[in-house]
Amino acid sequence: MKQLFDEVSYNCSKLVTKKYSTSFSLATKMLSPDIRPHIYNIYGFVRFADEIVDTFHDYDKEALLNRFEKEYYVSKETGISLNPILNSFIYTVEAFNISEDLVQAFLKSMRDDLYKTTYTTKEEYNAYIYGSADVVGLMCLKVFVKGDEQKYEELKAPAMRLGSAFQKVNFLRDLKDDIEHLNRSYFPNVDLKKLDAKAKDEIINDIEADFDFAYNNGILKLPVEAKFGVFIAYRYYRKLLKKLKATPSSKIMDSRIRISNPMKINLLARSYVKYKLNLI
Repeated sequence: MKQLFDEVSYNCSKLVTKKYSTSFSLATKMLSPDIRPHIYNIYGFVRFADEIVDTFHDYDKEALLNRFEKEYYVSKETGISLNPILNSFIYTVEAFNISEDLVQAFLKSMRDDLYKTTYTTKEEYNAYIYGSADVVGLMCLKVFVKGDEQKYEELKAPAMRLGSAFQKVNFLRDLKDDIEHLNRSYFPNVDLKKLDAKAKDEIINDIEADFDFAYNNGILKLPVEAKFGVFIAYRYYRKLLKKLKATPSSKIMDSRIRISNPMKINLLARSYVKYKLNLI
């Protein structure tokens, strides 16, 4: 039965989420049960594409990405893929009318990661972030609003700003790996090997502005089924940013800033209290 295969596919996407990101998995668990599987499906798709360009160094990455993209389009046309990650993602794409331009923009940014190592202009930087992060936020927003196009348009800009903030925090947190192992530098006009306090403060201020806009104009207005889960992700990344802000610019390259599991549980508990008291 196709239904059994689909269930296996959804469980594969859930497993990918749990194995690759404990923090994202925790936030997703806080979503309403009827939308939770679709966020797993989106995460599985974007994670596999990201893995191709970031970690499969002993293989032909371009060939793998080409195959992954080709199979997506063929499977979307036929309505089934024997790749369970693609099969589950296609189901969500069709169920919530996720537009093709979002998928194409994401795959373009993944393809940029194959060869592009520096982003010298603000325009290049913004275009990469749009494709690698903003559109993922928009895919999730499509699920959150369940076909309400008016709500989607209202929350579109905040969703993009939240995606941008998450990605920029990742850039700042992963400076060491990006530079030393992937030879990538995303922030334009910044010598990341000699990151000074002024440049770091400018990056932090930019991220904080994204977070503030996303919270006040987006998170507070999300449907109840999605609000708490997104709020948890927001709180986690703001905590990461706070730790990065407190880390001297000369030390950011020395280690990868993390949030401990006990701290994640503490954030969850405190956030739940705020949510139940209608403080968000």
